[in-house]
Amino acid sequence: MTLPLYKNPQATVAERVADLLARMTPDEKVAQITCIWDAKAQAMDADRRIQPARLTELFPHGIGQLARPSDGKHLGTPREFRGHDTRATVALVNAVQNWARNETRLGIPVLCHEESLHGLSAVGATSFPQAIALASTWDTDLVREVQGVVAAEVAARGSTLALSPVLDVARDPRWGRIEETFGEDPHLVTEMGVATIEGLQGPDRAGAVALPAGKVYATLKHLAGHGQPENGINVGPAPIAQRELREIFLPPFEAVVRRTGVRSVMASYNEIDGVPSHASCWLLSDLLRGEWGFQGAVIGDYFAVEQLHRLHHVASGNEEAAALALQAGVDSDLPNGAAYATLAEAVRSGRVPQSWVDQAVARMLDLKFRSGLFERPLLDAEASVAATHTDAAVALARRAAQRAIVLLKNDGMLPLKAPPAGAPRPTLAVIGPNAAVARLGVYSGHPPHAVSPLEGLRARFAASRDIVHAPGVQITAGDEWWGDSVDLPSESSDRACMAEAVALARTADEIVLLLGDDEKTSREAWATTHLGDRATLDLVGRQQALFDALRALGKPIVVVLVNGRPVSSVALAEQANALVEAWYLGEQGGHALADVLSGDVNPGGKLPLSIARHVGQLPVFYNHKPSARRGYLFETVAPLFPFGHGLSYSRFAFSAPRLSADRITASGRVVVSLELTNTSDVAGDETVQLYVRDCVATVTRPVKELKGFQRVTLAAGETRTVSLTLEAQALRLWNARMERVVEPGEFELMTGPDSVQLQSVTLHVTA
Repeated sequence: MTLPLYKNPQATVAERVADLLARMTPDEKVAQITCIWDAKAQAMDADRRIQPARLTELFPHGIGQLARPSDGKHLGTPREFRGHDTRATVALVNAVQNWARNETRLGIPVLCHEESLHGLSAVGATSFPQAIALASTWDTDLVREVQGVVAAEVAARGSTLALSPVLDVARDPRWGRIEETFGEDPHLVTEMGVATIEGLQGPDRAGAVALPAGKVYATLKHLAGHGQPENGINVGPAPIAQRELREIFLPPFEAVVRRTGVRSVMASYNEIDGVPSHASCWLLSDLLRGEWGFQGAVIGDYFAVEQLHRLHHVASGNEEAAALALQAGVDSDLPNGAAYATLAEAVRSGRVPQSWVDQAVARMLDLKFRSGLFERPLLDAEASVAATHTDAAVALARRAAQRAIVLLKNDGMLPLKAPPAGAPRPTLAVIGPNAAVARLGVYSGHPPHAVSPLEGLRARFAASRDIVHAPGVQITAGDEWWGDSVDLPSESSDRACMAEAVALARTADEIVLLLGDDEKTSREAWATTHLGDRATLDLVGRQQALFDALRALGKPIVVVLVNGRPVSSVALAEQANALVEAWYLGEQGGHALADVLSGDVNPGGKLPLSIARHVGQLPVFYNHKPSARRGYLFETVAPLFPFGHGLSYSRFAFSAPRLSADRITASGRVVVSLELTNTSDVAGDETVQLYVRDCVATVTRPVKELKGFQRVTLAAGETRTVSLTLEAQALRLWNARMERVVEPGEFELMTGPDSVQLQSVTLHVTA
């Protein structure tokens, strides 16, 4: 029997899509642009096994996409949210794919997607540092390596689409999703985004016909402006003018589309200038597909198409919402397809053109063919288990965590010194609500074991110090980030815990105090009943009081911040002997932190955002316009810590930058070089940062913009020449006529260890 063309792997993707599309009924087409999530439970028996007959009954026209097969959505209670391990997920995916291929009319396999922001969000998967921590490494090679492991673990469970990375430029730390981002700067976000895509998909820049083994397609999130919502509240309007949108928030998306083979983009919940992204023909069609040439599929964020009706009120119901999104260019309705389920009837009645549906179906089928789903064999459970949470993955998680840690302040207390020979054995008090728990951040998995700071410090210092511990205070009652309510502990319980901690610390020689957030105090606010944004940047609860009480003891104190968003505490910055930003470091965070505090590893992370002194300074991003930051009465406009800041146990000296040429044309390039010297007796890392200022332009320009960086490891006393190439195209702006041009003129090129300590040289650009 001759196979239909769409089942011939030798045919082109376009030929296969056209042949299959021509064979499909209207209902089968609509099934391909919808998704199931909640309905998994309805297709299972009491032992949570998929029943093919039940699938046929529930989904007679097939399934387009299956949301998060590893999760526990179908298990019913938050306590069981952990979901499936590798073998159970493999069994579920194999059952669904076997049914789709052999028991549906056309045998179209199912596209499965998973959350995998900093590791597969599943039981047994490796948990890496959260995105904001990975950005703090300023190490694209490391990010590429981490995401390669993430891809392997996602693919091992049968998914070919990852809902990652988040490319939102985040300028408001009140926003609970800031931990999911790569920070405040378009260039840093771009480079981290490109590295993530290449790690997940492989280096192919044209869009592979079939994914390499162990790779998955990435999804760019969230187009666009999601990272600066009004009031810092999730899904709020993005109050952004078009020039700012094009110069700050869109460049990471454009660059990744142009530089990689990305095939999936997710629209954002917010609106821009009165038009929600999921209904924006300009954003999803004219810009994304027209200007940038994107050839893949646009998928809707969870429930976002329905929100055109329920939240934004630009549609009268799900049918009208579906029509608006489909016309704009949204190709798949996640997670349950409630809005797009209305399309078959809408097409039959003539209210929606069949061509709109066909276009979306073709794009989703294109993604399936390119993913290799039609030829891919069913999963082998043992091979999948072997590919998950390997020794190499765990070692990489530890190395990534080490490189993510940012030393904000150090008066010489760190690294913790070994006691002199014959001296009494010192006591180290490890205090704080984040000491004995491994905080992983939101959208994290459940690794076999996550190392807390206390565990890591005990393992490292057991031979040289006595370790004592007390929590001091609680942050919130309960730590399940997916739960709706967020309850603060009672004052009486905190006071009692604080008294115990102070008494314990009084017996110690040194204190390591672990403060910050938990996964409930800053998170995605996905509903009015599930909030996660904050009106202040202060420590939650009585943590500041705990610091004050311990500081009063007069003991040397290191404060370690474990969180997903920056904390504004002038008191910590001024009064602690050392201050460390650890972020959410993943499953090996406790060991990595001990490695750094002990000096076994020299910290080299840099801040991917500015840290405000308090909420009244916001916004406080570094690349502001010249007319901004004039000053306050009784207060400075300077941030608590600037973008790019990060210390080391080493000392480094920068020479003045020099240029390969002091004049280039608008199509040329220049190499910026300097000598970097480690002037200390300790090997360490420094990150050379290159900033640019357009001295005179026809529209206002930022006071400085990051255009290049390189993290360098130098031995004690070593000097190395560091060179960064700057393309003239990186100097483009959107002029008064909204044309993208390089304007001839004078540019100040600045290099240094952060966005403040800079030396400059002048470059002239000619027409």
